[in-house]
Amino acid sequence: MTDQELSVREKQEVGTHESTRVGRTYVPDVDIYETTDSMYLWADMPGVDEKSLNVQLADGVLTIEGQVGVKEYEHLAPVYTEYKVGNYARRFSVSRDVDAEKIAARLTNGVLALELPKVERAKPRKIEVR
Repeated sequence: MTDQELSVREKQEVGTHESTRVGRTYVPDVDIYETTDSMYLWADMPGVDEKSLNVQLADGVLTIEGQVGVKEYEHLAPVYTEYKVGNYARRFSVSRDVDAEKIAARLTNGVLALELPKVERAKPRKIEVR
């Protein structure tokens, strides 16, 4: 095993100029994969539920925002913490090759999964040679 596999990465906090809500806002870690038919995005958003999640695509910008309830933590005096509680926000530029009408989202165990299907013109096609 390398050191890289065992290192702990600090959560990135969104800069104060981007914050639109009271409290801290963090950048969720994401994985993005592409196939010939779709792009897939997974965002790690622990503590976020479906009711406090906002996913939208407007003017070529995909916005992911999630709010975490902090009531359970308000009166606690932590002895040691690694889990930082706060909201999540991330924005991505999306090409016109994504079919906005067919984007699908689901949230499972704090992981947001998005499928961004490509429009037909963006998919590879076989060209017949005569």
